[in-house]
Amino acid sequence: MTKSTPALTLTKTRLHAGVWEGVLSGGGKTEPVLTVRHQDTIVPGIALTPSDTDGTWVVQVPVPTELVADGVQTFVILHEDSGETLASFALLAGDGLAEDIRAEVSLLRAELDMLKRAFRRHSADAAQD
Repeated sequence: MTKSTPALTLTKTRLHAGVWEGVLSGGGKTEPVLTVRHQDTIVPGIALTPSDTDGTWVVQVPVPTELVADGVQTFVILHEDSGETLASFALLAGDGLAEDIRAEVSLLRAELDMLKRAFRRHSADAAQD
């Protein structure tokens, strides 16, 4: 049996002082469970604050200083229940900036990893049914 999840939309508002911020809509009043991943590792510290008026949530993702390094660092924000990628962002630093295509390739790799996990989870669930 498949669980139905509401359509969620996460819109970036800014990246300021090492914190990525966005607005999550479509989740209703129940706090959704989100996960942030960097190179297939969970990034701690994500915070969701409900809006007082319109049923949206303010999402804040602190970027750990130990993850700021030369090259492209890609972060992917996922809805835990559905495995859906809601948003992603990349930090570029150092000598690697000469080729912007590296950011796109890094993002594609991160999304491919998410798809592989979702497919494996789906296959395991289907095998149990």
